[in-house]
Amino acid sequence: MVTSGNLDRFNSRRSTAYHPNGIVATSQPLAASVGRDILKDGGNAFDAAVATAAVLNVVEPTSTGIGGDVFALYRTADGDVGALQSSGHAPKAATIDRVRERAAAEQGVDEADATMPLTGGLTVTVPGTARGWESIADRYGRLPLDTLLEPAIEYARDGYPVTEFIAEKWKHADELFTDDYARDTFLPSGRPPTPGEHIELPDLAATFSTIAADGADGLYDGPLGERIVETVQEAGGLLTMADLREFAVEYPEPISTTYRGVEVFELPPNNQGLVVLEALNIADELAADGVDPSDPERIHQLVESMKAAFTDGHHYITDPEYESVPPLHEKDYARKRASDIGPAATEDVDIGVPNGRSEDADTVLLTVADAAGNVVSFINSLFKGFGSGLVVPGTGIALQNRGRSFSLDPDHPNHIAPGKRPFHTLIPGLARFDADDWMAFGVMGGFMQPQGHLQVITNLVDRGMTEQAALDEPRWRYRADGRVAVEARMDTQTVSTLVRKGHDLTVMSPESFGGGQIARYADGTLIGGTDPRKDGIVSGY
Repeated sequence: MVTSGNLDRFNSRRSTAYHPNGIVATSQPLAASVGRDILKDGGNAFDAAVATAAVLNVVEPTSTGIGGDVFALYRTADGDVGALQSSGHAPKAATIDRVRERAAAEQGVDEADATMPLTGGLTVTVPGTARGWESIADRYGRLPLDTLLEPAIEYARDGYPVTEFIAEKWKHADELFTDDYARDTFLPSGRPPTPGEHIELPDLAATFSTIAADGADGLYDGPLGERIVETVQEAGGLLTMADLREFAVEYPEPISTTYRGVEVFELPPNNQGLVVLEALNIADELAADGVDPSDPERIHQLVESMKAAFTDGHHYITDPEYESVPPLHEKDYARKRASDIGPAATEDVDIGVPNGRSEDADTVLLTVADAAGNVVSFINSLFKGFGSGLVVPGTGIALQNRGRSFSLDPDHPNHIAPGKRPFHTLIPGLARFDADDWMAFGVMGGFMQPQGHLQVITNLVDRGMTEQAALDEPRWRYRADGRVAVEARMDTQTVSTLVRKGHDLTVMSPESFGGGQIARYADGTLIGGTDPRKDGIVSGY
């Protein structure tokens, strides 16, 4: 189904951006400008990433917030490659029996029929963002946290005009928020803001000021945390101050594979990066058939590669401290999976999405590169819209509903357990084209993310597209209901070929295919691209 409205079509006239000193690509112009200014004022790419993310919390609260999680992939100017996982865990009291009992009471069903809710206190996991921002800035940045948060504080305190795209997404708040404080905070006129309307978030400004003064401990071990816990518990959740105090950021080794000479890095579990790497490996095996990269037959191969990777990833990926996750990104594994793919669409593929309504989600992504060679892909989210529907009184903090990703099936690897981290959709991307040619990239939108990574990389590597063209190219996405969604502007030959091969096609609006960003450091040249599907913008100097 194609929805109506001005967001349904775009005709990109953008060129790939080039800047000599620094480049920031993200989804909102005020945030991108702040990142650029941080670079101009002596910060590096890590500083710019944190400052930009903080402003996005204010100006795009429909998709991100300090009540959510944050992740990063990066290459430092010294040549180190690394990853940040600041992924909140389930409360220590969240046994599967206790959660099922409470969920059943909320849903008015027998315990055997209960599922993880979409919103409410049971969906709230520990928010990882504040600790993640502080940690990566301390480890790799040049500027103090209070300096990085100041622009966000100013926009929250003094206000800003809402952009057209974000105003459209904000409409969801009218249905989601039911208590007076949440509605007063995000619907101050009793309705969602219209494009250009001035919005102020004074309580969020005060929260950021507390964290600027006291560091992340102001949230995890102070009055802010106590308010979070009280709000969650009043809504039937199980979060405690002990859960907040015990939270720690992790810096795991990135996982990677090589696709036609380009090394692609992703986050390890509990994130879905393995899905990307398995799909790339399968696609690489199928490329041996010699199909022209621009031939619709190749799109069929990519779709089938994605189906196989989703089937495996959604079954196995979970918190590796609780369950064993097989090495889905190894080439030998892909060879076996590729042998099952033929000229016709594989039918009745169940990609195993726990709680199918979660396949679409809202996220912000930003990418930064600086003149020293630091390259950062940084992703922040509340998961679905404004998250759980809970806004902590007096703080302006909207809490994530990431716990929605857990299963209540004890036999599923991703079942909820005390202290466990859920399957996580958020995946920044990083690619090495040469020794001193690195690209931070990503595509937003729940289970569109790995599909977007696959398409951006193959557009660049197989089809020789520029960074901007790789983002502009019409996209497809495999859906949990077994259909393949395409953009209306996809060429008719590709559509006809996919239908003939047995794919069940549907047309969806451009925003359903995620927004994407690219920032690349190529032997001293800084290159950027951004996605017109979600108001993307590149800012540099």
